Amino acid sequence: MSRLVSFISGMYGRVTWRGLPLLTPLPPGLPRVLAAGKKDLVDLPVLNEDELEEQFVRGSGPGGQATNKTSNCVVLKHIPTGIVVKCHQTRSVDINRKRARDIMREKLDVVYKGELSEVVLKKKEAELRKHEKRKKANDNLERKRQFKEALAADSKPGSDIV
Repeated sequence: MSRLVSFISGMYGRVTWRGLPLLTPLPPGLPRVLAAGKKDLVDLPVLNEDELEEQFVRGSGPGGQATNKTSNCVVLKHIPTGIVVKCHQTRSVDINRKRARDIMREKLDVVYKGELSEVVLKKKEAELRKHEKRKKANDNLERKRQFKEALAADSKPGSDIV
């Protein structure tokens, strides 16, 4: 959309709506951003719509009649690799379609890049942080236990050394 806005502003100069300016000019020297979005997971592969097969099926799970009667579950199949993604996170078909495509991009990234995939690397980093946090908590518990043992040994009668 920002390309469209840049194009319109380049063609027409100042774009207004009901007398209010929609586009404010950037000061000279600042770079223009042509696209905005998620900053993490930037290097995912682009999906070619010709390689996708999309179906809408009835969802399952909690939600009763609202879930069981509507066909808002998206099943996406990548034909060249055979990867199938099923998304039924919300009641909205549009949101489910978008999320299914995001999941498909992540899965294709893992298939194409393997261990060098951004998804795998982020998962490994998260596991490493979790492991370090658990180790730190266990070390603190061990120090507390040793401190309590030292206090108990010092408070025993007959251990007074002068």
